[in-house]
Amino acid sequence: MTSGPLEGDRPCRTAVPDAAPPPGPAPGTGTAAVPPAPTGPPVLAEITPDPIDASGHERFVARGAAGAVVSFRGVVRDHDRGRSVRGLEYTAHPTASRVLGEILAEALAGGRIRAAAASHRVGLLAVGDTAFAVAVSGTHRQEAFDAAGRIVDEAKRRLPVWKRQLFTDGTQEWVRCP
Repeated sequence: MTSGPLEGDRPCRTAVPDAAPPPGPAPGTGTAAVPPAPTGPPVLAEITPDPIDASGHERFVARGAAGAVVSFRGVVRDHDRGRSVRGLEYTAHPTASRVLGEILAEALAGGRIRAAAASHRVGLLAVGDTAFAVAVSGTHRQEAFDAAGRIVDEAKRRLPVWKRQLFTDGTQEWVRCP
C-alpha cells in the first residue's frame, strides 16, 4: 500500500486488489430537505445510487423569468494520470445530501438565481456514466455560470463523497477520503 499526492487530492491507498462493494443500499443516499425561503429559489440536492438524468435537472430549474440555464455533467473517464480506468465506485457519508443542499443554498444566496439542482451518484459507475450533475437557472447567463461554477467547486472541496478508481490492471485507488 502506498500513498502520496494526486493532483490536489489525497489518495488513501493504491495498488490493492479489487474488493467487492459492501452489500445493501448505498450509504449517504437521499434528497436534502432544503426548503427554499418564501422568496427563495427552488433547490434540489440529492445523493443517489440511480443514474442521473441531467436533462431532468435542466427541466427542474427552467423558469419563465430565467434568461439562462447552465448545466454541468461530470462523467467517468477511461483514464487517470496515464492509467486505464475501467470504472469508479463512490461512497458518501450520511450527511452528504445535507451538505450538498447547504452548498446550493450558499451559491444562490443574494443572487438573481431562479433555481438550482445538483445530484451526485454513489455506487459502481462505468466509463461514460454521469457521476455529478448541476443545473442552474438565472436571470442572465453570467449569474448562472458563476453560480454553477461555485456549486461544482464547493462540492469538490466539501462534499463528503469518496471515490475508488478501478484500474484495468486490477488495482484500485481511493481518492479524496479522510
